[in-house]
Amino acid sequence: MKVQLQILGRFLGQPPVHGAYGLGSMSLAGLALAMPRLPGLRLPLYGVFAAVGMIAALWLSQKTAVRVGLAANRLWDAGLFVVMSGFVISRLTLIAFDPRAFLRLPLVMLELPSFTWSDAALTALAAGIYLRWKGIPLLAALDAWAPCAAALGAILGLGRWQEGADRGMPTHLPWGPVAPGSAGLTHLQPVDLYAALASLVLLLILMKLLESGSRRGRVAGVALLAFGGVSFLLDMLTQPEGGPGAWLDPVQWLAVGLMLSGGLLLIFLPEAA
Repeated sequence: MKVQLQILGRFLGQPPVHGAYGLGSMSLAGLALAMPRLPGLRLPLYGVFAAVGMIAALWLSQKTAVRVGLAANRLWDAGLFVVMSGFVISRLTLIAFDPRAFLRLPLVMLELPSFTWSDAALTALAAGIYLRWKGIPLLAALDAWAPCAAALGAILGLGRWQEGADRGMPTHLPWGPVAPGSAGLTHLQPVDLYAALASLVLLLILMKLLESGSRRGRVAGVALLAFGGVSFLLDMLTQPEGGPGAWLDPVQWLAVGLMLSGGLLLIFLPEAA
């Protein structure tokens, strides 16, 4: 949940280590060389979870599309377009960020798990243009995709938890993972497990809202509020990313934006569906 807007760019590779999105050019090249690879085969555990989650989300979109009055095949095509756009955009920005590393290690660079907030914004813009071009109502598509995002978030959370990608704050609770180098004395908050459970609960809530025949845009607004709120709270249990004196972590700023977007959407919804 903490990185709900990074899911499109990470579904084919390993999740980045904590704070890895500020890497410079030398770090990118080093990360590319350090990534575990086998000749002709690269299938990390997180990639398996992500692939399963993406398939599950696309399959669920066929059910939710009908509930909002959209043709299932049209929403399927739109979903595939969003996934491919996110991947292509993230690769292009990665190449633009460090063209020298790309020239030295083109295939490895293309495999790097990188998806920034600017990539997410460009992907959202591309999705909006596609929906308008195909004549698919934006609010209806967002309503249909909201439970799919929750399902994907739950599976990705489990994948990150299995790989230990995100490190929580130290805790006395016995069920958290053991901190490296602590000889089993210090446990960490299992933030990704919390995120997976929260996404699963949100999935059930959003599906209920779709069944109730809510006016168009309400499900999307509730999803944005919930995603933002849960992300903000869970980030408090995660090791900080912001510098000294920073009011909020980058993820928390994003969460605030999601909550504001969801609130505004619910306030200014049209009265009729």
